[in-house]
Amino acid sequence: MTAVRTALVVGGGIAGPVTAMALRRAGIEATVFEAYAGGAEGIGGTLTIAPNGLDALRAVGAEAAVRAVGQPVTRTVVSDGRGRRIGELDSLRDLPPSQAMWRAELYAAVHEQAVAQGVRVEHGRRLVGVEETGSGITARFADGGGASADLLVGADGIRSTVRGLIDPGAPGPAHVPLLNFGGPADYAVPGARTDTTYFVFGSRGFLGYWVQPDGRTAWFANLPHKEPMSAAQARRRPKGEWLRLLREIYAGDRPGAELLRHTDPEELVALGSVEIMPSVPHWHRGRMVLVGDSAHAPSPSSGQGASLAAESAVELARCLRDLPDVTRAFEAYVRLRRTRVEKVAARAAKTNNTKTLGPAAISMMRLMMPLAVRTFLKPERTLGLEQRHHVDWNAVVG
Repeated sequence: MTAVRTALVVGGGIAGPVTAMALRRAGIEATVFEAYAGGAEGIGGTLTIAPNGLDALRAVGAEAAVRAVGQPVTRTVVSDGRGRRIGELDSLRDLPPSQAMWRAELYAAVHEQAVAQGVRVEHGRRLVGVEETGSGITARFADGGGASADLLVGADGIRSTVRGLIDPGAPGPAHVPLLNFGGPADYAVPGARTDTTYFVFGSRGFLGYWVQPDGRTAWFANLPHKEPMSAAQARRRPKGEWLRLLREIYAGDRPGAELLRHTDPEELVALGSVEIMPSVPHWHRGRMVLVGDSAHAPSPSSGQGASLAAESAVELARCLRDLPDVTRAFEAYVRLRRTRVEKVAARAAKTNNTKTLGPAAISMMRLMMPLAVRTFLKPERTLGLEQRHHVDWNAVVG
């Protein structure tokens, strides 16, 4: 085991608290430092925790808390904007079902669990620099204060400050030509099951949804848009204007038109352009290391972003637990993670391309999908490699 006994975890979103819990299980006292003065309650759209993510959360004692706020989904149904079914894909029946939820609910669940386990979270602590010595590292914050520990973990998201401190030449997020929206609709789609996620390829945009047990419908949408738009830019446009645009674009689509008609403008979530992280050359330097979106942020189309972050948190803790020094632990961690996360990112990039299909391509998809589902689009082949991944906490890292 390394001599590491304390860690600073920069970033209080999803990856930060999960990493802190994993480190504590490995015998490392971890404190989370969040840049914003408040938490992220009520912020963000929808996401899914896949079976492999639940498996990783189980290792840190957070699976039950996350399941409690999730909605199990066991199949995916694909249709076109006219309501004609294109195909259907079942989940892997021998695995726990994926859990669909709002990001705000996941945030609250992992934070409450981390605090219950003894993790300290400090808000209003924006990292601006670090000072390293041979035996430790000190973080400097914008408020003039600092904190010291044996190492520092950057779980500070796709616009990571820590990534730039590790490598000033590191790439930043890449723009995907899709705008990202979401919201709840006071409408239950007739005939829709609560255990199913529905993907609709409309004539002008993609829309996904699931019906919640309370009778409302959670929906998310992607619109082709060439120019990059930050989340801040998207928020500056009045929500009522965005909703009018969405209602116009989905006016002829089923059930998009009804979902948007029953969406309150104040509950609309406008997230700006979809962003991904290109391959990051350096995940660590000295006593700093990256976890989650700061190192690997696949497109939301992957359905794996939060799950991969949880896996990486557990793997990092295992490496620090089992290997004799920080450098070897970090190298082993990257070796265990890089190939997997980059394969998921590549698969998600292909999925993004399907969200910009025109009417002719969608018609072709409708013709070909039934054959594909009967032949090569089997659940095991489509989902198995990603969702069966297991991080064995008890196995020793060599």
